[in-house]
Amino acid sequence: MSRPQLRRWRLLASQPRGVLGPVLPVLLALPLAAGTHCPCPEPELCRPIRHRPDFEVFVFDVGQKTWKSYDWSQITTVAAFGKYDSELMCYAHSKGARVVLKGDVSLKDIIDPGFRASWIAQKLNLAKIQHMDGINLDIEQEVNCSSPEYDALTALVEETTDSFHREIEGSQVTFDVAWSPKNIDRRCYNYTGIADACDFLFVMSYDEQSQIWSECIAAANAPYNQTLTGYNDYIKMGINPKKLVMGVPWYGYDYTCLNLSEDHVCTIAKVPFRGAPCSDAAGRQVPYKMIMKQINSSISGNQWDQDQQAPYYNYKDPAGHFHQVWYDNPQSISLKATYIQNYGLRGIGMWNANCLDYSGDAVAKQQAEEMWEVLKPKLFQR
Repeated sequence: MSRPQLRRWRLLASQPRGVLGPVLPVLLALPLAAGTHCPCPEPELCRPIRHRPDFEVFVFDVGQKTWKSYDWSQITTVAAFGKYDSELMCYAHSKGARVVLKGDVSLKDIIDPGFRASWIAQKLNLAKIQHMDGINLDIEQEVNCSSPEYDALTALVEETTDSFHREIEGSQVTFDVAWSPKNIDRRCYNYTGIADACDFLFVMSYDEQSQIWSECIAAANAPYNQTLTGYNDYIKMGINPKKLVMGVPWYGYDYTCLNLSEDHVCTIAKVPFRGAPCSDAAGRQVPYKMIMKQINSSISGNQWDQDQQAPYYNYKDPAGHFHQVWYDNPQSISLKATYIQNYGLRGIGMWNANCLDYSGDAVAKQQAEEMWEVLKPKLFQR
């Protein structure tokens, strides 16, 4: 690495980051994992982050280099779901942000305590080798309430958290949960036990049409009232709001309409999912950047559904089929984000940060900035 590059990294690592203050003093206090090579230009950048922010901005990254355009003044954690990128780790650490592994495992296997111990040891070793700051458990499999997997999953979270906290000082263990605790997609989990066991839950407030029990029509990915009902239900279970991070979607669903009525009701194909007769599997996921490019050529222009507090539009494809696209934008996200400050949630995050257009085009740049800006609830704006 050239001297100018080295100087630039030193400058990055020494800059204050919002309320965190300088990052290096925190890093310097922590030892490097024994026997591991540091790929960063400064060894301090391979040390784990220890600071616990007051407000969490939890970012999922699925690879490539779009992270260079993220709003690092806000980010506190990056869940690295793409190929390991040491440059991302070094840069995140220079900004005082944690980088955590993805954790997924077959629930049938974790019934065996020995398998659990081996799996945790493997993930812990990987985190040390890659200088990561913890793990995000993204387990979304079906669980029957009376099955052995029910208790085994809670045990996995407890044991993973104990091991990571013991072995990597300042490490973070989180668990991704559905938008509601009411057995969504046949996921009967011990939500209170899991919340107690880990640092916090990332609530995936999206894909809320995964099970459509009523009329098979296109609808919002994260309807306002339905989304907030999910948080109310988690809190009523006794889960501390400070254990909940609100996850919002930076993508939408494109549905082919079997019929599109004059009042914009889009009837969709019956695609069952985990017992429900219809689901969002009838549509396809589209990132925000594609939606923003397509909306101007739509036949309806941008529309707003007052009941669901969400935007949508209709378009006609080259084959003559009508489509309806539901998505979230700064307006719909800001409405839901108000709940965070009102109920004292731990923070906000999104699936996923790669969904925006970071090309540098003036319009795209403004759209991306607006989506990042809306992650700041008014109470926490700096």
